[in-house]
Amino acid sequence: MARKTSSKTSKRTLIAPRKRGKRYVRRNPQGQFKKEVTVGRSLAADWRRNAKATVKKGQGDRGDQA
Repeated sequence: MARKTSSKTSKRTLIAPRKRGKRYVRRNPQGQFKKEVTVGRSLAADWRRNAKATVKKGQGDRGDQA
């Protein structure tokens, strides 16, 4: 039976066009845009998720604080 291989997720690049605001963009192997999302939507999604790690006060960028 053939195994289905999953492709590695491509890196996100931050682009800042003049009128449309900042956006995160993923590119396909040919360099064309595959997926784009505004920075505001990305941050909102981050707030809705809980971090796996709990950290001490002052280290909030490394996980949720206890």
